[in-house]
Amino acid sequence: MGLIVNGKWHDQWYETKSSKGQFERQESRFRNTISNAEGSRYPAEAGRYHLYVSLACPWAHRALIFRQLKQLEDIITVSVVKPEMRSNGWEFATTNDADGNTNSGYTDSLYQSDYVYQLYLKAAPDYEGRVTVPVLWDKQTQTIVNNESSEIIRIFNTAFNDLTGNHDDYYPADLRPEIDAINERIYHTINNGVYRAGFATTQTAYDEAFDALFSSLDWLETHLGTHRYLAGSQLTEADWRLFTTLIRFDAVYHGHFKCNRNKLAEFHHISNYVRELFQVNGIASTVDLEYTKIHYYASHDTINPTLIVPPGPVHNFTAAHDRNNLASRA
Repeated sequence: MGLIVNGKWHDQWYETKSSKGQFERQESRFRNTISNAEGSRYPAEAGRYHLYVSLACPWAHRALIFRQLKQLEDIITVSVVKPEMRSNGWEFATTNDADGNTNSGYTDSLYQSDYVYQLYLKAAPDYEGRVTVPVLWDKQTQTIVNNESSEIIRIFNTAFNDLTGNHDDYYPADLRPEIDAINERIYHTINNGVYRAGFATTQTAYDEAFDALFSSLDWLETHLGTHRYLAGSQLTEADWRLFTTLIRFDAVYHGHFKCNRNKLAEFHHISNYVRELFQVNGIASTVDLEYTKIHYYASHDTINPTLIVPPGPVHNFTAAHDRNNLASRA
């Protein structure tokens, strides 16, 4: 994991000395939206936008889920990076066989880039900082519209409704205060909490993140024992933002990030909830845990110097769940 400094890529791990061993995530820079409002630089148009993702990244996974839920597969094209993230950050496959065919599906279909950082510099030659996915790209102006996942999913939630006829709303106005409050807790203690534990470089920083993570998981287990979903009586963005961390938990965070007080399989209500969300139409196609394990275990050599990828654990997210008869708040 590196960053861009003075227009050049540098292979540099996170600096934690100044933060007393705590991992601190960089704020996203590209924060534009897509809208049909008069004068909008980025109007909603079919085929204009492209999404760059990693199938391992929980933040990018959010965008893939909303692309699926909102029926945007024919509206927004996608490129997937290679699972391993080594000295050049997120990479595309460029090795060809004897006939000139690329040996992998992990290519940049727009520009045949080698690395995602090249896209950042194409969009903004003065860009400084980390290079992350997802990236929502505008093919017409050839720049990044947005690289903040929480905003991309809200763009997908509403911007293309008139094109698709899909008006399902995962951020309904009457639930927004509750959704926002839940998102705030889950982001800091669970979504980013697993990274704060895994990337901590002091015992104190690790202990703090570990305790906050499992405190929130205990709260979540209790909450899901009496509520089918996180907010109201329907699936909202809060559920999907949480899901992308939970689906990876036992496969990578429990072992690789030392979040090992419990596996999620040991939480009755949480594990049932994960199975319910996994079984929502189209969601299974967005999950690739083998790719995900390769990424985490074969990319973070500061955590896993041998780069050995474990074969387990065994998952069965298609097993029956007991959520259907659980009352939710109206």
